[in-house]
Amino acid sequence: MQQKLSFSTYAIIGTMLFGMFFGAGNLIFPIQMGQLAGTNFWPALIGFLITAIGLPFMGILAIGLSGSNGLRDIASRVHPLFGVVFAVALYLTIGPFFAIPRTATVPFVVGFEPYINPVHSSLYLGLFSFVFFAIVYYFSLNPAKILDYIGKYLTPAFLLFLFMLIVIAIVKPMGHFNNPTGDYSDLAFITGFKEGYNTMDALASLAFGIVVINAIKGQGITDSKEIAKATWKSGIFAMLLMVLIYGLITYMGASSVSAIGTYDNGGLIFSAVAQHYFGSLGSILLAVIIVLACLKTSIGLITSCSEFFNQICPKVSYKLFVLILCLMSFLIANFGLNNIIQYAVPVLMLLYPLAIVLILLTLCSSLFGNKQSVYATAMFFTFCVSFFDGYTTLIDSLPSASIPLFDSIKSFYMDNLPFYDIGLGWILPALVGVFIGFLWPKSAKKASIL
Repeated sequence: MQQKLSFSTYAIIGTMLFGMFFGAGNLIFPIQMGQLAGTNFWPALIGFLITAIGLPFMGILAIGLSGSNGLRDIASRVHPLFGVVFAVALYLTIGPFFAIPRTATVPFVVGFEPYINPVHSSLYLGLFSFVFFAIVYYFSLNPAKILDYIGKYLTPAFLLFLFMLIVIAIVKPMGHFNNPTGDYSDLAFITGFKEGYNTMDALASLAFGIVVINAIKGQGITDSKEIAKATWKSGIFAMLLMVLIYGLITYMGASSVSAIGTYDNGGLIFSAVAQHYFGSLGSILLAVIIVLACLKTSIGLITSCSEFFNQICPKVSYKLFVLILCLMSFLIANFGLNNIIQYAVPVLMLLYPLAIVLILLTLCSSLFGNKQSVYATAMFFTFCVSFFDGYTTLIDSLPSASIPLFDSIKSFYMDNLPFYDIGLGWILPALVGVFIGFLWPKSAKKASIL
């Protein structure tokens, strides 16, 4: 068996990993952030990179270096039941409930809807999403080929079209940076940090980690140390590529205001930039970029989710799960992009702090002897805050869902918990949980880990 990989293989695996992460959402969020941040470009970008790149990279490392068999394995360090519940919740979030349907709605809204009569928009969304998920279904049937599909073909094609747009934006900049607006005026770093949540990449990293490991094993690597080494090398390649593209896209947004004005979302900004440089051909170029970006991400998500649910329910075949998830995603996609985003944000505010704490605990497990009580208390204290982060976001869009008791607890947190007002109130409780769990006496019988 081969025990070392060439640089070209690292690059292909890293390109596959980049392709699985980098979807349409990764295009539209940084360009809008650039417009809003303006002269506060750097602090906003650095905050964004921490959650959009740093956390996903640590998630990949947590899976690779821990020697675990995936998300359920490391989440079971908290408790076996938590391992199942958290893994199912995360896979549904990055899968058929939110992320996968978004891969169909974003390219339709950005690349096609502006040229369609609004009366027929729902019909054409149905047709587009059906064809989109039919293609995703075909390519997801054989997970062993995912390295070729995404790493060798789809991602290079996507990068080729994207760099055509980015290069001309650098060579012929649209204008200067404007003054920052909104929260980017005073809280650029923190606002960029929270904006990175929208990519869902820290959550996805816990699912994609095992896909990377399987791809490495498919290259003939069997030694656990070499697998861990290949994981972080491939991860570094992918993350450096993402840093470069995020930086350039954010720059493109920051320099675009004087030429194209401001828009409500990043998709419209991208469309205006493409038309500014290429005219009507810009719309075609943008459509190609967005569709390729979403296809490769959707294939990666369908593959990861199907493999996970097949492990949970082995009596149902992998191929049947691919069909089920594609059908679910197709149905939810037809509720429209705005509805998907509206209900996704509260779930992200709930799950993201839990995922961050789990990743950090897994990477630092040797410091506390992998003690289960540390995992359990830290995650419990984090949940006590992140639950209300999700609740607060939900009632902002659905005031009728307000519950007086929850409102009182939220007010208490707001008055007494450091950083709660900027969405980081879970940090101190998580640290308190680690401290309590570390001092907690070991039981005579250790809880089993799945």
